[in-house]
Amino acid sequence: MKKLSLLFAVCSFSFASMAQVTLEDAQYWRPYDQRGINVFETGKADTVPFEGIKVRLGGGFAQQFQSLKHSNTSVANPLIEIGNGFNLATANLNLDVALADGIRLNLITYLSSRHHPETWVKGGFIQVDKVSFLNSALLDDVFEKISLKVGHMEINYGDAHFRRTDNANAFYNPFIGNYIMDAFTTEIGAEVIYRDNGFLAVGSVTGGEIQGGITNPDDRELSFIGKLGYDKQVDDNVRLRLTGSIYHTEGSSRNTLYAGDRTGSRYYLVMEPVGATTAANFASGRFNPGQTDNITAMVLNPFVKVGGFEFFGNLEQSKGKAANETADRKWNQIGADVVYRFGNTENFYLAGRYNKVNGEMRDGSEPSIDRVQIGGGWFVTKNIVAKLEYVSQNYNDFGAADIRNGGKFNGLMVEGVIAF
Repeated sequence: MKKLSLLFAVCSFSFASMAQVTLEDAQYWRPYDQRGINVFETGKADTVPFEGIKVRLGGGFAQQFQSLKHSNTSVANPLIEIGNGFNLATANLNLDVALADGIRLNLITYLSSRHHPETWVKGGFIQVDKVSFLNSALLDDVFEKISLKVGHMEINYGDAHFRRTDNANAFYNPFIGNYIMDAFTTEIGAEVIYRDNGFLAVGSVTGGEIQGGITNPDDRELSFIGKLGYDKQVDDNVRLRLTGSIYHTEGSSRNTLYAGDRTGSRYYLVMEPVGATTAANFASGRFNPGQTDNITAMVLNPFVKVGGFEFFGNLEQSKGKAANETADRKWNQIGADVVYRFGNTENFYLAGRYNKVNGEMRDGSEPSIDRVQIGGGWFVTKNIVAKLEYVSQNYNDFGAADIRNGGKFNGLMVEGVIAF
């Protein structure tokens, strides 16, 4: 930790010595505060002039109060006792560097997270929206509709990852918890985004794993990610978006499409056994289908905003298996978010979500998990939000020996978030 702190100090000094450190907006960038809500892929509007190398310093901070209770029917697998209390405060450090006109470097570091007690890097990538340095009129015209991203980055599968909580970055999520099957991971590769008059196409090729590796080459295959959609502001009060996405890899040493969030869930130690620890059981309340070898996942995401009313849907299916399995297993997920924002700047909102997953376990059972979240929030300023949520989750038809047999948890969550 001391070495990392020293490294950050040295890097900060180096950046400051060669470039201006600022809190101003960046080119082709998604704000981390209230303005970033309902922004999906970054747009092509060139609203910020390039004035030399600049380092935009940003951050996020989140704190929850948890009042949940849980139970199960398995006598052989008692649950850890939990009660009311504050969860670990989380923090992100966001660096966006304007390297050239239309070229931005993004680096996000988790300063504090549920899973890791030490500071560690989420990932970093370069995004190219202009290629004026090539002095090619043809390529300039091409990049008026194209964005290119290269690096170790959050993959663009589906639209739910644009609305989820990412450690301390919780402004985009109208709720406190993410989906039960949380399709989020970082992989190393390249992504091309094409946009024209509302139509959207995304194509990505990655290494297929959360971190690089060169051993066991026969176990590793590339991952291919595609998205097609339409996103249009029909008039001042109506916006329509519909996208379909696919993720596919033939094989992997350890694919993490549904286990890539290494920071942890918001529902601490729910449905966990006696002796569980916050860090080791960091994904409590979620479900990972364990398709770590080959996987094909598809998701359809409709989004409608009419005035202050929003609807976001998530219809998803994954098919695949782990390395020690002989047959693929399927899992399905549905999610429906309804949000109503009101106030002069839509600084208040009410929200409800229904989320359910069901599928095939390795033992042949076919359980399901369902969740309801009801809550709301208040944007005190564009950089500060307070949230309140009631959550109720049920585990159905798990095997008698499974700790989740007859399981459920419910209660209240309160969260405060700062972002800039």
